[in-house]
Amino acid sequence: QVQLAESGGGLVQAGGSLRLSCAASGSIVSFNVMGWFRQAPGKQRELVAAITSGGIANYVDSVKERFTISRDNAKNTVYLQMNSLKPEDTAVYYCSSASTSLELRYRRGYWGQGTQVTVSS
Repeated sequence: QVQLAESGGGLVQAGGSLRLSCAASGSIVSFNVMGWFRQAPGKQRELVAAITSGGIANYVDSVKERFTISRDNAKNTVYLQMNSLKPEDTAVYYCSSASTSLELRYRRGYWGQGTQVTVSS
């Protein structure tokens, strides 16, 4: 069974930074691709960033140049460094892992419990 444990959310002023962490345990093959989704009230859950076990990363356009996803394969942990935060980044952020990028993108992977990020103006 795969378990994902997130940490690092909180309240920050616009322009500030936060770092999210997600530690995974279970079947290693299920960690091939890891990523972060977010869901704001009244909006669909969107994929913010994803990274393969080989370190290839992708981002949604709205966070490019501000967010950086990274992973430590030895620790089965993925990070999301969020800089220059904006009020529109406010959402619950979910860690997800999957065997393939398609599984992750189509939300068929495993999920963490979510962590709230609130950016005040």
